[in-house]
Amino acid sequence: MPEAPAASTADDRIDVAVVGGGPAGCAAAVFVARYGLDAVVFDSGPSSLRRCAFLENYLGFPDGIDVETFLDLAQAHAREAGATIQETRVESVDRVDADALPDLAPDTLTDPDAVVPFELTLQDGSTRRADRVIAATRSGGAYLRPLGGEEMFVEHEHDGEIHEHFDPEYADVDGRTPIDGCYVASPAGERDVQAIVAAGQGAHVARRLLADWRQAQGYPEGLDEVYDWLRPASEFAGERGGRDRWREYFESRLPDDVDVNADEELRALREEYVDQVLATRRSSEAIDRSTRAGIETLVETIGTDRVLEAVDDDRLLEAIDDERLRAHLEEEPRKTPEGSIDG
Repeated sequence: MPEAPAASTADDRIDVAVVGGGPAGCAAAVFVARYGLDAVVFDSGPSSLRRCAFLENYLGFPDGIDVETFLDLAQAHAREAGATIQETRVESVDRVDADALPDLAPDTLTDPDAVVPFELTLQDGSTRRADRVIAATRSGGAYLRPLGGEEMFVEHEHDGEIHEHFDPEYADVDGRTPIDGCYVASPAGERDVQAIVAAGQGAHVARRLLADWRQAQGYPEGLDEVYDWLRPASEFAGERGGRDRWREYFESRLPDDVDVNADEELRALREEYVDQVLATRRSSEAIDRSTRAGIETLVETIGTDRVLEAVDDDRLLEAIDDERLRAHLEEEPRKTPEGSIDG
């Protein structure tokens, strides 16, 4: 994946804060972190998914999976991608006080395109600053009230009482809100009523955030999309493996009146784009290493003892290559292969 953009000089400032550590939040964190941005997931624990007795309809688990193990796997994935999980509740999100901006980011006052950071107040009273925020808490978004006030909420009557809740239509279908830099993956109405749909919505919103991030870097429309897709080396055979082929592709997506050779910044973006494409190439050896590392991480997250108990039934060995699994259980503790995280 591409290298992370230049980070903030403020020690407590992060690129993207994800509020919520359930399917939507972890999926969003995976995509953001794999792109190279500094992502922190704030997880208070009481995910609505924990009220589910057993998760039977998430693709990839033919006999289902218990909720705690699923959430452990989801958060392990976010960590492997490079995100940090902070177990605490976010009490409120607001813009940074303008009086603090001169010390935090001097250019913000003179550059109209500069990002005014958000300030998250945590359960213990401490604060963190983030350039962008993804809300991913299906139970509600009251912590966002300082940003948008009453416009974010709707009321309804139930059993003669008036109840207020976060408006699932406050954000558009892409998770963008009227507040620059604030995205909502959840609550999202029908897009977060099933775990697998919620995870998809989290990933989709993260991709919209990355497209906006790239536009801010100068990527033209049509080249701002991020496709997190690894390719076998065979797809780069011949001219497809050369830089000129991908330079031509970049230039073909630009308006006819744009001359790359006359724009130094655009040429730099073109070369960065080519680097990103070529970085998705994986040799057969790298694919084998990543395949093995993926199974090892799965076994370690679930727990070797639980895997051994399941092996007695032999059904697990029917679903997973038994030779690979048996070899792992008989070997020394895992040694992470170089480059396995980005596979």
